[in-house]
Amino acid sequence: MRKPDCPRWKFAAGAMTLVAAFAAVAACGSDADSAAPPAAGPHSAHSGGSSAPPQPLRAGERFLDVKMAEAYTPTPPEGGTDEYRCQMIDPGLTKTAFLTGTQFAPENVAIAHHAIVYAVPPGGAAAVRKQNAKTPGLGWQCFGGTGVAGAEVEEGDAAWVDTWAPGATETLLTQDAGYKLEPGSLLVLQIHYNLLATDGKPAGSDRSAVRLRLTDGTPQTRELETWSLDAPTDLPCAADESGPLCDRATSIADVTKRFGPEVGEMADRQVEECNQGGAPKPGDTQTCDHEVEAPMTLFAGFGHMHMLGRAIKVELNPGTPNAKVVLDVPQFDFDNQRLMKLPSPVEIGPGDTLRVTCTHDAGLRKQLPQLKKLPPRYVVWGDGTSDEMCIGIMTVSPRKS
Repeated sequence: MRKPDCPRWKFAAGAMTLVAAFAAVAACGSDADSAAPPAAGPHSAHSGGSSAPPQPLRAGERFLDVKMAEAYTPTPPEGGTDEYRCQMIDPGLTKTAFLTGTQFAPENVAIAHHAIVYAVPPGGAAAVRKQNAKTPGLGWQCFGGTGVAGAEVEEGDAAWVDTWAPGATETLLTQDAGYKLEPGSLLVLQIHYNLLATDGKPAGSDRSAVRLRLTDGTPQTRELETWSLDAPTDLPCAADESGPLCDRATSIADVTKRFGPEVGEMADRQVEECNQGGAPKPGDTQTCDHEVEAPMTLFAGFGHMHMLGRAIKVELNPGTPNAKVVLDVPQFDFDNQRLMKLPSPVEIGPGDTLRVTCTHDAGLRKQLPQLKKLPPRYVVWGDGTSDEMCIGIMTVSPRKS
């Protein structure tokens, strides 16, 4: 999972139909509400996808089902085990619509690490079409967001509108809210494939699908955005481990080789922003404070880490009388990364602080089949499943006051 530009993620958005890379088919249903996701189980190896049945349509909604037009076989670059592949989605919208729910359905769950849907405003559509046309085969490689130069224009940034990770199911808000898509917008589906189990060698093809839940909205419909709260990862090798990659600088150079300089720079960039004095703080637990710059309502969130993740928490105004935990995953499970609705929406604004805290465990490297055959490393932020992340991904809606 990756930021389109560092160091803060902020996104908004909408609805869809696939062009060039996908075939689309409409569907329908009836009213329903969402069930609360179960609590996270014990940490496990990556093994599962989304098994929950789709929730029926509610009043005013419609489904749009899209599937990759052909199967794709991932081929990680630079001798690595990870590939990020993006594909263009054309909703064909002639009027504004709102995306109120999304369900990604991975076909090959053994190699699917995550998927993100980005919305690109009309002003950036030409750049996406150009990227799609110039790249042979199905889609294009996209470490670092959409992988489209020029997709972020004056009309607005590429907007992060949905995330799937193992165990995720469609989570529906009860409020009248959705990601807004203007006519002429395009979407980009990013799928992260991981081939750790086969040392980067081809491990079968994938032909995943996405179900989009759309509505025309009302004058009262709240516009949703995704706010990503990240913290550094500075996890040293365990005391009984040694090797060249146990050096922080060498490990960062390895990440840079595999994913490029934008990803490689993240470790130091996060340290500079999150740590007073701008120095790394090697250890299991890292934090970062994010100042709230505008009034908004917080509706839901989920935590994202990789295989060494143990726990993640997001706190509002920690250390003050008004402190509140808005996301708490005390036992992180890579196969159960579900969006969790807050018991009730939380209003936040200027003067407030959101702190994200992550705990990783280098000892898990010896326990998980995907990691135990890899050489020890000083783990920093990186796009690979064998690297790490710390992200609280929050669903918010701006408000005027």
